[in-house]
Amino acid sequence: MTQRVLVIDDEPDIRELLELTLLRMGLETATAGTVKEGLLEIQNFHPDLCLTDMKLPDGTGFDIVRYIQREHSHVPVAVITAFGSMDAAVEALKAGAYDFVSKPVDLAKLRDLVQTALKLSQGTSSGASSGSSEYDDGSNPIIGESPAIELLKKTITKLARSQAPVFIHGASGTGKELVAKQIHLQGPRSSGAFVPVNCGAIPESLMESEFFGHKKGSFTGAIEDKAGLFQAAHHGTLFLDEVADLPLSMQVKLLRAIQEKAVKSVGGVEEVSIDTRILSATHKNLEEEVEKGHFRQDLYYRLNVIKLDVPSLEERGNDILLLAEHFLNLIAERWQLPKAALSNEAIKVLANYPFPGNVRELENILERACTLSDGEFIEPDDLQLSSITTDVRSVVKKEPILEQSLEKPDFSSGNEKEQILHALNQTRWNRTAAAKTLGMTFRQLRYRIKKYDLDQLP
Repeated sequence: MTQRVLVIDDEPDIRELLELTLLRMGLETATAGTVKEGLLEIQNFHPDLCLTDMKLPDGTGFDIVRYIQREHSHVPVAVITAFGSMDAAVEALKAGAYDFVSKPVDLAKLRDLVQTALKLSQGTSSGASSGSSEYDDGSNPIIGESPAIELLKKTITKLARSQAPVFIHGASGTGKELVAKQIHLQGPRSSGAFVPVNCGAIPESLMESEFFGHKKGSFTGAIEDKAGLFQAAHHGTLFLDEVADLPLSMQVKLLRAIQEKAVKSVGGVEEVSIDTRILSATHKNLEEEVEKGHFRQDLYYRLNVIKLDVPSLEERGNDILLLAEHFLNLIAERWQLPKAALSNEAIKVLANYPFPGNVRELENILERACTLSDGEFIEPDDLQLSSITTDVRSVVKKEPILEQSLEKPDFSSGNEKEQILHALNQTRWNRTAAAKTLGMTFRQLRYRIKKYDLDQLP
């Protein structure tokens, strides 16, 4: 069925231009010149997408956005703003607009916007919701049943229906990239690329080239043209992790790319339009970074159109045990070994541990515990938690957890793989003898052989 687009603008020339462009895309159109006419057309025409000017004779585009959000929330609405009025565009996004386009209207950008928005509308109308129903089988990669996680999942579904920049805030190890990827996958850009980049890992001298690309010969070592991260995320999502680590000089260029929806490669002459959704994250407090002068206030407002807080593991209650079960299954599958289980005492310890490193720390703890466990069950000693409180020790009702025995190997050693291989060769691959030589149990050695793929050696 032909999809429908409603255009609301008080300038006849603009209405005609947009209508012709949409008709050439094979879409059915209707137009209106005022808020009142627009509201009537929404009720009668039943559009799949609405394009509205911000300034109208009897109101503003905000009136249209709020009405559609209230009465027809499944219909995406994009606002047309005057050139340079980025603040109005940001406010429209906060009010619930899907996206914005600036005057004079760039028809190529408009077509990209319309195509992406109609994917969202089509998915909703066909019943193939891009939201939580996708995971009715329990396969949602965000694991947990706590109220904090259930709220996070619902918010992700809502945010996936917009193109507004989202700033994801949370402590290290909470899974900010996983959240960003779910916003991407549940939205209309899911068929495009999800491009994550750690802003703190790129040398400052290479940042502009990495983000915007470069032309051959533009600097020493540029032996061929190279597309940047923005171009790689065209029609997709660019996730800027640890965005607070960007130097001020790069923040200016990033701000322009977001506002103009265009980038110019190093050594290039013309700007190239980009259709990219921006998601960002950091464990730092961006408001404090702005106050200190480390982060530009104007960029902060562009990135922080919508703020999403990811809860810490300590806030998630029994999710700790659900995650532990998930990670133990993954470890067993990865190493192709029988799954280890947590003893009752180990469960009590984990349930009362504060997890300063959050979900990432839990996974690391369990991977280490699987290698240290002597028997079928993982015990508190195997967890090797560094800061178990007196209260936790009393809950466990066992002797205080002792430091790792001197007979156990030093797992922080950088040449552990070589030591194990040397011991195996010395004992002619008698694993029991090799384990004794290394001062570890047979189970511990078996895990390491799987971990380092030593059993694949001839």
